[in-house]
Amino acid sequence: MPTLVHAASSPVTDAVPHYAPSGDECALFERAYRNQLPLLLKGPTGCGKTRFVAHMAARLGRRLYTVSCHDDLTAADLTGRYLLKGGETVWVDGPLTRAIREGAIVYLDEVVEARKDVTVVLHPVTDDRRMLPLERTGELLEAPPEFMLVVSYNPGYQNVLKTLKPSTRQRFLAIEFGFPKPDEEAAIVACESGLARDRCVPLVRVANALRDLKGQDLEEGASTRLVVYCASLIRDGMKPDAAIEAALLQPLTDDPEIMKALARVADIALG
Repeated sequence: MPTLVHAASSPVTDAVPHYAPSGDECALFERAYRNQLPLLLKGPTGCGKTRFVAHMAARLGRRLYTVSCHDDLTAADLTGRYLLKGGETVWVDGPLTRAIREGAIVYLDEVVEARKDVTVVLHPVTDDRRMLPLERTGELLEAPPEFMLVVSYNPGYQNVLKTLKPSTRQRFLAIEFGFPKPDEEAAIVACESGLARDRCVPLVRVANALRDLKGQDLEEGASTRLVVYCASLIRDGMKPDAAIEAALLQPLTDDPEIMKALARVADIALG
């Protein structure tokens, strides 16, 4: 029996997740929300896109539905389907439908990983109609002003088979994310991990040295998320060398020779 996709739901709360702006992205998000415009976030893995959406949803006082897209994600997973419950067949809303009914924000993370029929479902939601047709129930849902659709993807992983068509991309406002400046990233890592800021500075330096290898020996450099993991291990008493290997080197490659090269890069960056 098929089951609905798992979607993390963040309730409306007074607690706003920490996020350090690097530009005018917060103001742009708020304007997109007020003007009922969909938003596309582009950027590398672990640079803060998901945290940014959670931060903005909390600031705006809206419930947030987060869906991690994957190869098997279908349109029905987002909109809903009939399921057998207690001997009866009942309709169960998917996260997109629930968000529209409730006037919530729905965030589709790595939307290009989903099947092509997903983007077709999004089209009437992302233009001036802001409608969601539910053919199985005969409903035509009109999104309230409070509803917002946000999607993201990592351009570095795109190929000819996994990309957004221009006709889809041009339905969204877009923000491009990158990694923060070194001093800003060190402050973020210190805040998230609890490790002293001066001890986070060399970890960020290592991460930036590894990022410089992207496109050469690595598909993707070390994310801010991984730097936070590394700092957290050090704050908990792990030796820096062991923490760097576990959090900043091992997650990036399985190749022993590349691992040795990364270790040399890290040593040089640490001075």
